[in-house]
Amino acid sequence: MNQVAQLTNTLVDNFGRQVTYVRLSVTDRCDFRCVYCMSESMTFLPKESILSLEEIGRIAQVFSELGVEKIRLTGGEPLVRRDVMQVIDYIGGLGLKDFAMTTNGSQLPRYAKDLKTAGLHRLNISLDSLDAKKFKRITRTGNLQQVLDGIDAAIQAGFKGIKLNAVIMKGRNEDEVLDLVEFARSKKIDISFIEEMPLGVVSDHERGETYCSSDEVRKIITSRYALTANKAKTAGPSRYYSMPDSSINLGFISPHSHNFCGDCNRVRVTVEGRLLLCLGNEHSIDLRPYLRNHPQNNQPLKQAIIDSMAIKPERHHFTNDGDVQVVRMMNMTGG
Repeated sequence: MNQVAQLTNTLVDNFGRQVTYVRLSVTDRCDFRCVYCMSESMTFLPKESILSLEEIGRIAQVFSELGVEKIRLTGGEPLVRRDVMQVIDYIGGLGLKDFAMTTNGSQLPRYAKDLKTAGLHRLNISLDSLDAKKFKRITRTGNLQQVLDGIDAAIQAGFKGIKLNAVIMKGRNEDEVLDLVEFARSKKIDISFIEEMPLGVVSDHERGETYCSSDEVRKIITSRYALTANKAKTAGPSRYYSMPDSSINLGFISPHSHNFCGDCNRVRVTVEGRLLLCLGNEHSIDLRPYLRNHPQNNQPLKQAIIDSMAIKPERHHFTNDGDVQVVRMMNMTGG
């Protein structure tokens, strides 16, 4: 048992890192089939295997009582889950310092105003291409205009914390890096460029074939704009830069080239109720017994989460050589 966490009622692992940020998945389902996230033909979890919205709310409450300041809802695509606004309303009332969601943007024309009213602070919206055909190629089922309308809906709803996320892949969209920067500048919203994460076996390509490092992306951007490192922080792994003639932050998430494990403050909970202690390892515990065997008592759940800090690993070890260390797909991991 982690004695520091036990004494302080906070979440501190064996390397002295305090967990203050939880990514909480509400569904493994999605209306897109992005090539880096899942296979074209997916088998999703049966209803009886997933947490109820009430159980997700209990997990959020317990984490907030253990010093977690930020919760991000993920999927799959969170907004395709029926009645998802119930749990968003609940978590929005917990008094978190930061309450966010990662979304593909397709449902934002419908939900943006309600999300703002419910207390959601920030949105991360995936946007890997501004070319309709290329966007369809990457997402398999996505409609670019629907996502662009969703971004506008979020801006109109009054969200100040909007960030675009772009996974850059060689031979797919690395030629659009500058276009994506220009789009973010025109909308006055932040953007992060992400190295593809080798989770699960994808059918579309070999990971090594498409890997594009953050250094390569940065070189493309600095061909047009000078970048200066800044101190912007969102509790996540992005490292941010500024441009001299724009107020936006430009970030890089680099799980391969610039490992961010040293100051990791994050854990994930899958929609099955499995607490993942690391993005790139299988270290985890099942929270369902603590939820379902004690429906009126959160203390066993709280103690299980505290004790889990003892198995949080020091770091992950991603490779692109075809040796898949983590077999779960990104939609199962939780955004």
